[in-house]
Amino acid sequence: MALPNYIFITGFMGSGKTTFGKKLATLLKYNHLDLDHWIEENENITIEKVFKNEGEKVFRKLETKYLKKIVKIKKSLVVSLGGGAVCFNDNLNIIKKNGILIYIKLSPLVLTNRIIKSKIKRPLLQNLNRKELLTEIKKLLLKRKKFYEQAHLIFKGSYLNPNNVTQLIHKHFTTNKSSSL
Repeated sequence: MALPNYIFITGFMGSGKTTFGKKLATLLKYNHLDLDHWIEENENITIEKVFKNEGEKVFRKLETKYLKKIVKIKKSLVVSLGGGAVCFNDNLNIIKKNGILIYIKLSPLVLTNRIIKSKIKRPLLQNLNRKELLTEIKKLLLKRKKFYEQAHLIFKGSYLNPNNVTQLIHKHFTTNKSSSL
């Protein structure tokens, strides 16, 4: 059975969705698209400014708008989603109806360490000390868990390897069963 045109990558901020998405796209000979970057390019504004000037609600509408555009592109794409994209509007249904969803699962402590080291500004996690950041990540992960865990494939970050993922994607399409590693 052929792979779907769209492979979506979800996970919390700092889980490596874009880095992994690019590697997976190269391996599968797909194009890669980062939803946040695509929104920024098309709207000519940073995600940080959208949150600051317009609020999260406007940003979530933009995610949905561009997600609907993505599934009309007639190319094979690996799409790195924003950390909350699957949790709002009808995004999860759009994603699951049009492709395969992969969740990169990492512990709150690992995510905290990655976010602290990251140069990327995270609008939902700004101006927090380490302890506050860990607490906020735990809260957000708990809220998002029911969405993330609806993914077709779930990978713990420590097992994340494009070759393993490619094999499991093929297995998923031959057995049509969700997998976890």
